[in-house]
Amino acid sequence: MPCIRSAQTNSVPVPELSKSKRKKPADYGLYLVTDRDLSLGRSHHEVVAAAVKGGVSCVQLREKELDTRDLIEEARHLKQLLEHYGVPLIINDRVDVALAAGADGVHLGQKDMLLADARRLLGDGALIGISAECAEDAVRAEKEGADYIAISPVYASATKTDTAPPLGLSGIGAVRKLVRLPLIGIGGINDANIADVVAAGADGIAVISAIVAAPSPEEAARLLRRRMGRA
Repeated sequence: MPCIRSAQTNSVPVPELSKSKRKKPADYGLYLVTDRDLSLGRSHHEVVAAAVKGGVSCVQLREKELDTRDLIEEARHLKQLLEHYGVPLIINDRVDVALAAGADGVHLGQKDMLLADARRLLGDGALIGISAECAEDAVRAEKEGADYIAISPVYASATKTDTAPPLGLSGIGAVRKLVRLPLIGIGGINDANIADVVAAGADGIAVISAIVAAPSPEEAARLLRRRMGRA
C-alpha cells in the first residue's frame, strides 16, 4: 500500500490529571466518533449516553467548529458522563483540550502533533491513537509507542472526505500481519459490513453516522455489537 503525504465559567468540575498515573486497559471494540452535524439536533451528551447503553466502549469527541473554551466545556461534560460507565474519552487532534478536560487520551492524524510530543505532554497514563492510511503509518505508530491504530478509511465514507483511498478488507489484513497493536477499522462501516471488517483482522470498529445519525443510537449500537459477535 503506497503512502504519499501532502472568559467563561466552568459548570463541570475540572478533573485532576496525573501524568504518572497507571494506564487503564481500554476496550476499543465499538468506538464512537461524534459528529454534531449528523446528530439530528441532539446533543453530544444525549447521543453518547444512549450509545454507551447500547454497547459503545470508547468515545472520541471530534469537533472542528467549536472554539477552544466551548470544546473544553463539552469534553468535561462527556468525561463526567463516561466515568459513570467506565468508558474512556478520547479527544480528536487537540492535546491541549485533552489536558484541560482530564480526558483519557487523544487521537492523532498524520498531520497532527507528533506522537512523541503528545506523549511528553500527556504522560504514560494517556491513551494515544494514531490514524494510519497505509501499512507504513501503522508500523511507525507501533514503534513510536501508540496504544492503538485506526485503519482509515476501510471503505469510502461521506462523513470524512479528506482521507486517503480506501484500504479495503485486504488492507486490514496486510496491516494485521505487520503490527500487534489493537487495530480499529473506520470509514464506511455499518451493520451490513461490520462482521467482514472484524473477520479481516480488526480488533474494533469505529463508527460515526451508523450510530450518530440513527433514530435510536442505543439500538444502533446494540445491533452493531450483535453483528460483531457473529464475525
